[in-house]
Amino acid sequence: MFDAAAAQRGLEESFAPWVLALEPTVVATGPGTADLRIPITERLARVGGIVSGQALAALADTSMVIAAAAHFGALRPVATTNLDTQFLRPGTGDAVLCRAEVVRAGRALIFARATLITEPSGKTVATATATFFVP
Repeated sequence: MFDAAAAQRGLEESFAPWVLALEPTVVATGPGTADLRIPITERLARVGGIVSGQALAALADTSMVIAAAAHFGALRPVATTNLDTQFLRPGTGDAVLCRAEVVRAGRALIFARATLITEPSGKTVATATATFFVP
């Protein structure tokens, strides 16, 4: 079963150290969905305490990969072929929660989307869509 604990183990064992430096936590998984959270720390913030766009894009991409794994029931290699991120407002607060879902999964391509929300405000700070190639 690919639950949040299995997803967290896969994340820690398979993702690059710089992604793990974001301190992502898998909060929940479901059929083709994943919720991940990162704390907003001084290391991720830029001037004014705003979380960097690079951190948000990495969180979105990582969350959508975990959503793809939840779709498959296990972590499988996928390659990001397109990532489009829309930054809507400055991200401030304690953490960012990313809710990702598989929109459509074919044999060779997976289409996914994500919404990034700051906590505790509950405001959407970014959205993202991605296409992944399944080797």
